[in-house]
Amino acid sequence: MARRKPWDVDDELWVVIELLLPKIERRTRHPGRKRHPDRLVFQGILFVLHTGIAWEHLPQELGFGSGMTCWRRLAEWTEAGVW
Repeated sequence: MARRKPWDVDDELWVVIELLLPKIERRTRHPGRKRHPDRLVFQGILFVLHTGIAWEHLPQELGFGSGMTCWRRLAEWTEAGVW
């Protein structure tokens, strides 16, 4: 059995975490770009915190979104009082 990485969030844990995150409704008029999925962004945040890399060095090929996306979402959730 492969060992899970510290930033991987399994389905059971994600159910709990997802309840804590604010729901953002997509604008119907001028909706802009679709948001990157919260779960992937959360895992990207955990990756940066675990590895200690700079936000801008978050590898795009991991699928977490850009480092700036993860940083902004962390700021958004912090402002919303999630942490």
